[in-house]
Amino acid sequence: MFAVIRTGGKQYKVAKDDLLEIERNGGQAGDKIDLEVLMLGGEGGTLKVGAPLVDGAKVSAEIVEHTRGPKITIFKKRRRQNYRRKNGHRQDLMRVKILDIAG
Repeated sequence: MFAVIRTGGKQYKVAKDDLLEIERNGGQAGDKIDLEVLMLGGEGGTLKVGAPLVDGAKVSAEIVEHTRGPKITIFKKRRRQNYRRKNGHRQDLMRVKILDIAG
């Protein structure tokens, strides 16, 4: 059984016991969270598609740890204008483990 979830403006296809890195949205390591379910797929080719969410479906996950993504360099330049700006960014992430898919 698999599900398509939405979190942090992105969609992920998950199954039971998957480890996933998503954008941090609060909570501490060890907390349990519920995620929005957009689609459910099961054994035998059955498929439930939500509009936009599947009614009664739930994906439970546990926060394993908080991490940070790789450093991204942002460089802006306008030629012949003596304009250069260099900046960096690291996204806050959290690693979650999918515990159960119910629906």
